[in-house]
Amino acid sequence: MIARLTGQLLFKSPDHLIVDVGGIGYRVLIPLSTFYPLPDTGQVSLFIHTYVREDAIHLYGFLDSFEKELFGLLISVSGVGPRLGVTILSNIPAREFCQGIDREDLKRLSAIPGIGKKTAERLILELKEKIRRLPLPFSPPGTAPAGTAQAGLREDALAALISLGYKENKAQRALESMEIGNGATVETLIRGALKVLSP
Repeated sequence: MIARLTGQLLFKSPDHLIVDVGGIGYRVLIPLSTFYPLPDTGQVSLFIHTYVREDAIHLYGFLDSFEKELFGLLISVSGVGPRLGVTILSNIPAREFCQGIDREDLKRLSAIPGIGKKTAERLILELKEKIRRLPLPFSPPGTAPAGTAQAGLREDALAALISLGYKENKAQRALESMEIGNGATVETLIRGALKVLSP
């Protein structure tokens, strides 16, 4: 089972990539949170969730392991398949989604395309305890000091920037130059760092 792919990005679109690894082109389905930070060409490294059906094998790619783990939890929920899982991660940052689950924020969750009130209620019921066991960057209120959570965000963002081809020291300096607010996510950190790295 494929868990990680590193290779040359041959094609990029909002819903999938083609990554050349050793002369083999892998089609990788992605959410928008993966699409936006990626370059148009060059080497990329993705965390992969391999989804196996009787008639097909699909690869889903993510820039950080946290989002990959969350995707796995999403598709474990009754009535939530990979397509809806991708839609969810394309329309709300992973950390914000987890906070919505933890706070039982039906209004916020129901605003995501493809999720009605009943699906939002089911997500809360089936995921509230599971997301508490996810690694950083998500920590429910009171379970981790802010500094620890911020360090986790920086580490995941740094790993993503390195996978995009940036030198570790330059990526580290870019991240250290940014302030992390309460609503920060790995995605917002990556976007901010890209602005610093590509003025």
